[in-house]
Amino acid sequence: MTISVTHVTASDRYAGVEAHIRTLATAQARAGLEVSVVGGAPERMQTELTSYGVGFTPARTVWDAVLAVRRSGTQVIHSHLTAADLAAYLGTRLSRTPVVATRHTPQSRGATRLRREALRHTVSRAIAAETAVSGYAAAFIEGPCTVIHAGVSTERLVPAPDRAPVILIAQRMEPEKATSEGVEIAAASGLLDEGWRLHIAGDGALRPRIEQQLAALGIADRTSLLGRVADARVLMRSAGVLLAPCPAEAYGLSVVEAMACGLPVVASGAGGHVETVGSVTPESLFAPGDIASGARILAELAADPSRRDRVGSSLHEAQQRSFTLERQVELTSQVYRSVL
Repeated sequence: MTISVTHVTASDRYAGVEAHIRTLATAQARAGLEVSVVGGAPERMQTELTSYGVGFTPARTVWDAVLAVRRSGTQVIHSHLTAADLAAYLGTRLSRTPVVATRHTPQSRGATRLRREALRHTVSRAIAAETAVSGYAAAFIEGPCTVIHAGVSTERLVPAPDRAPVILIAQRMEPEKATSEGVEIAAASGLLDEGWRLHIAGDGALRPRIEQQLAALGIADRTSLLGRVADARVLMRSAGVLLAPCPAEAYGLSVVEAMACGLPVVASGAGGHVETVGSVTPESLFAPGDIASGARILAELAADPSRRDRVGSSLHEAQQRSFTLERQVELTSQVYRSVL
């Protein structure tokens, strides 16, 4: 039986959730599912989705998404984030189309206690099945939940001798990402005094503060701020180490992309990092906020090319085994079949 599904997000942006939807939708289409998407930045989503035969409908607001859901005619509605969950709930009241919701963040639905209670007694009860991008995010879901880690396509393994002496940070410059902590770790490691460079891919509200921090630490001349990058894996194929300092990453897709390239990772030992890098090389994790520990782990790893090869190879094998698009599509299809 061919499954038809509509993914829903009530936004006109292109961020982590929208990228997740785009990647999953196109992989599902390649696997033979009938797929459409509601919401996301039209100029980016439509071009990339339609080339795979995936339908696209813009939806900037919840009401836009409600109307699109009502017209979808698919077997399953797959919602992403609370606004989309609400749109799916309102849009399927008459059709009774089953809703599968994915939790992308480590928090409950609703910003206040009153909203959480209202959503729990309406939207949450109407959802047929829930999934989460990590066990960390799943802990905030009441009731049954299936953890489905997002998969990525596997890249060619690049050995350490073919890599440049570059510490790569690939994330938005926003407070929750702790980019400034990553800068401190890179500076404290001493690697920037030994011929290594720091590359930061990403932009955000804290960029001016990061620029000031680099100047204050005296490492601005050894740091490149690359801004937004269309495909960070281009950088991951040549960098020496990925530094992932976010202390509460719900999953951390950039880390899994690094694993796919065989790029060694040093990461904050919390959130989704524990389930990805931590499942393979727990010695590469540092306690959130522990600059000295992060700097020591980074320096020791960078100084030993053979160890970087072993770590990169182990991460590469783990990605091929547990974090593939094929596995993500199959586990998601199992959830769909369970509600039909």
